[in-house]
Amino acid sequence: MVKRLLIANRGEIARRIARTCRRLGIEYVAVHSEADGAADHLEGAFEQVLLGPSPAADSYLRVDALVDAALRTGCDAVHPGYGFLSENPEFAAAVAEAGLVFVGPGADTIAAMGDKATAKRLMAAAGVPVLPGSADATESADEIRAHAARIGYPVILKPVAGGGGKGMRVIEREDDLAPAVEAAVRLARANFGDGRLLVERYLRRPRHIEVQVFGDTHGTVLHLFERECSLQRRHQKIVEEAPAVNLPAKVREALLEAAVRGARAIGYVNAGTFEFILDGNGEFFFLEVNTRLQVEHPVTEAITGLDLVEWQLRVAAGEELPLSQEEITASGHAVEVRVYAEDPDADFRPAPGRVLDARWPTGLRVDAAFDTSGDVPVFYDPMIAKLVAHGPGRPAALTRLRHAIRDTAVLGLTTNLGFLADLLGDTRVAAGLIDTHLVDEFTARAAERPRDLEPVAAACAAAMALPTRPAGTTAESPWSGSLGALDRELLDPEAPLGRVACRVGSRPLEAALLSRRAGALTVAVAGERYGVTCAPDGALVRGTAGEARWAGLRRGDGCELVVDGRRLTLTLAVAGEDDSAAGTDAVTSPMPGTVVQLPVSVGDSVRQGDTVAIVEAMKMENRVLAPAAGVVEEIRCSLSEIVSADQILVVIGAADPEEPA
Repeated sequence: MVKRLLIANRGEIARRIARTCRRLGIEYVAVHSEADGAADHLEGAFEQVLLGPSPAADSYLRVDALVDAALRTGCDAVHPGYGFLSENPEFAAAVAEAGLVFVGPGADTIAAMGDKATAKRLMAAAGVPVLPGSADATESADEIRAHAARIGYPVILKPVAGGGGKGMRVIEREDDLAPAVEAAVRLARANFGDGRLLVERYLRRPRHIEVQVFGDTHGTVLHLFERECSLQRRHQKIVEEAPAVNLPAKVREALLEAAVRGARAIGYVNAGTFEFILDGNGEFFFLEVNTRLQVEHPVTEAITGLDLVEWQLRVAAGEELPLSQEEITASGHAVEVRVYAEDPDADFRPAPGRVLDARWPTGLRVDAAFDTSGDVPVFYDPMIAKLVAHGPGRPAALTRLRHAIRDTAVLGLTTNLGFLADLLGDTRVAAGLIDTHLVDEFTARAAERPRDLEPVAAACAAAMALPTRPAGTTAESPWSGSLGALDRELLDPEAPLGRVACRVGSRPLEAALLSRRAGALTVAVAGERYGVTCAPDGALVRGTAGEARWAGLRRGDGCELVVDGRRLTLTLAVAGEDDSAAGTDAVTSPMPGTVVQLPVSVGDSVRQGDTVAIVEAMKMENRVLAPAAGVVEEIRCSLSEIVSADQILVVIGAADPEEPA
C-alpha cells in the first residue's frame, strides 16, 4: 500500500483525497500556491510545499515543481485529483520516470484517450457504438464539407484536443459551414495549440450518461454502474445523479457492457469514466473517456457504499480490485450539485472573493474547499463545494437536496445556490424528463420571470436590526435613535411599532414592524406582510420569512443576507432620507481581479452604462459600467493593479446641468 502520497491538487478534491488517506493511515503531502498559503486543504498534511506564485501556470501546472516536491518529501506516489495535470500524459510520464507511482492510468492511455480521433477509432474497433462522422481530424474545410454531406445536417464540429465542450459548433446547413470551420480552427489553435476538427452527427436533444469503470494490473475490468449528467450549462455539468433516470433496463445493460468492453480493449488500469450520449430512441454513442477521478464520483460512492479513492490507491499499489463485479451492488438514489462562486443574475459571471462565514447543511455529504471561511482566488476554477443527497428513491433524494440547499448559508460572496434550488424544483427535472438543453432553457425562462426577493430581504434585515436585549434595557438598533424611535404610546393597533429604511442596491425600501411575539415578527414591506423568525447562530442570524429560509450577517452600516440561496446586500438608512443627493457615485469592482483597461480619464463625461474599467478574473473580462451619467472626478486604480471585490475604482460626479450628458 502507498505509505506517503503527494496530493497534486487543491480545494475540495485535495481535502477529499486527504480524508481517505487519514482513514487508511497514509501520510500525505499538500502543495499550494502563494494564493493558497492559508487554505484548508493544507490541514493535517505531513508536509506543505509551496509550488510558486498564484497563477496556475506558475504553480499547480508545473510538472517539475510537483515531481520535485514529491521526491524531496519522501513520497512514493502522486495523486493528481481532477483538473490541472490530471489528464496530462507528460505529467504521468514524469512521475513514473522519477520512480514514483502515478495514481491513474499510464501515460500512453491518457495520451490515446486525450485525442478524440484516436479514442473514437479505438472504441469503434472494440465494437463500442460511435457517432457517424469523420474518423480522422483535419483543418481542411473541403474534407469537413465532404464528411458533413455524407453524414447529413445538422453536424457538430469538435476540436480534437478540446474538452468541456469548448469550441464546439453546431452547423444546421451547408451555407454556414465554411465560416464556422474557419472560426473553430482559429479558436482551437489559440486554446489548445491544435486546430484540427472532427465532424459528427448532431443529436438535437441528447442525454449525457457516463459509466464508472475500474481496471487493475491483473487484467480485471469492471463497472460501478452509471451516472446521469444531462443537467449541464454550456456543456459543463452542474447536477449529477446515480443511477440514470428513466433508463430502460436493456439500454442500461448495453451501456455498462459497452464501457467495460471498451476499457478491456485498451487495457485500462485504475479509475476511468466512459461517457456516452443517448438519443430519444434509446440508441447511445461513445463520446469520450475521462482518464481520472470525476468531480461527480460521490454519487457512485453513495449508491455503492464504496470509497473510489481507496480503490485508486490499492490499484496503484498493485493490488487486485477489492470486489468482483457480482459483489458490487447499488442501493437507492443519489444526487449531487456543484456549488460555484458565480452570479447567476450576471450571466453566471465568476464571483471570487472571501467567504466570511459558511454554514453547510447537516445530514448529507458535503465536499467543500473549506469548513467555515476561506478565499476563492481569481486564479482557479470557482467551484467551492459539492452537496450530495442520498435517499431510497429519486424523489426523496431531490427533496432532501433542495431543502439542504435552501438551508446552506455562504456569506461574503455570491454563489449559484439559489439557482440550483430552483432548478431542482423544475417540473421537468422532478419528472426526470431531462436532456442536455434543459438547463439553458430553464435559465432563459428564469431570466424572463426573475424572483423579487428584495422586499423579503428588507423584512429580514429589519428583523436583524431589532434589539435583542430584554425589554426595558437599551440596545443599539436602527429601530431606535437616529432611525426613528419605537413609539410605544401608539394607540392604533394597526399602526407600526417602528420603521426601518434600507436600500437593496439602488432600490429604497421601508420595513414597518407590525407585531412582535416571542421571536416571531410581522413586518410589512412594499404592501406585503411577512411572518419573520430569527435567532442568533454564532456571528449569523438565521430564520424564516414566510416560506423562505434566510441567514444574515451585519456588515458596517448594513447587512448581507442569503435568502433561499440568493445573496443580497442591504444598507440601512434613515427613514425618509434621500441619500441620492450626495451627487457622486463610487464605481466598485464586482470581484477581485486585475485591471486590464481604463478607458476613461479624470474630467471625461460618461453616460449611464459606459465602460469605465475592465477587470479580468478567472480568465474572463468583466466590464465595470457607469451607474449614471456624470463626470469622472477620480480614478483610484491603475492598469495591471490587482484589486479586491468592492474596491472603489472610479468616482463619478454629477454632470454639469448646462452640459449635455
